[in-house]
Amino acid sequence: MRPSVAFRYKAMSFVLLCFIMSCTAPRAVINSGKVTAPGKFKVGVNFGGNIATEPLGQLDDITKAAVDAIAKKDTVFYDNEVETATRAMLAYALDPVGPTFDLYLRYGLVERVDVGYKYASGVHVFDAMFQFMGSTGTPANPGGDGRWYGSTGLQYAGQSSDWVDKLFLGKLQPVLQFTAKRKDVTVPLIFSKSFGVEEEIGSIAFGAVYNHTFIEYGFEPSRLFKKYGGESLELDALTNKNSFSSYGIFVNAKLGYKGIYLLPALTMYYQNYGSYELLNAKAYSFSGMTFIPSIGLQVNFGKGRK
Repeated sequence: MRPSVAFRYKAMSFVLLCFIMSCTAPRAVINSGKVTAPGKFKVGVNFGGNIATEPLGQLDDITKAAVDAIAKKDTVFYDNEVETATRAMLAYALDPVGPTFDLYLRYGLVERVDVGYKYASGVHVFDAMFQFMGSTGTPANPGGDGRWYGSTGLQYAGQSSDWVDKLFLGKLQPVLQFTAKRKDVTVPLIFSKSFGVEEEIGSIAFGAVYNHTFIEYGFEPSRLFKKYGGESLELDALTNKNSFSSYGIFVNAKLGYKGIYLLPALTMYYQNYGSYELLNAKAYSFSGMTFIPSIGLQVNFGKGRK
């Protein structure tokens, strides 16, 4: 049986969405439990995708034709379709769906501590890692048996809702004037098993990760009205803030030789995003799973220091 026109249209819309999205929460865990040795560098590039069930479900509830019809009206009255559009915009701010791309640099600051900077899909990300288990040697100068490692860290990232204009929902921006800013603090706990001496030919890593998101959002509607007692009243603006926790697990690998490695990874989160106030005194609760597959290339270099 051939797929329906509506199904094919939605599938095409999703594929298009995945190619045009550029601002995605950087929450993938690609590091091993061994931090960068003092004085050494790691530089890499990573490709992946942020697949979140809640935003995809909200997008499925509204069609491009409905958005076009609303956008063309000189005066818009708040109804179920407008409410659905506001929910979809907010859901994407909570967990943007789309491809991820990042460039990063890590540096071994002191023994057992490294720091990193990442430019992730238009977002600036800063982090530090502390190694609490395993040796701190290198393949050229091993320390101990160099087989098992453990580390934890702290990552900070901030982003805004510039992506709205790239969605077909962006046509409603003149009506809804939606804005959002979010900040993410991520704490991974990583354990890894070395392949070869001091990860000379790679590693496999696994662990748990906690993320906390702080979000501030708002609507400043224009041309948007509600009917009340036979009169047309313009909807008031809305600004609000909230925060929520995400709990995840991950597995990743590092495969290569002589400082050049391929890094496949999969990170999975569950989050109850909480309840959010919408226009016209409405409210909605969001929750769902997020899957972040990725693959990257990493190069290690530098002479290091004792």
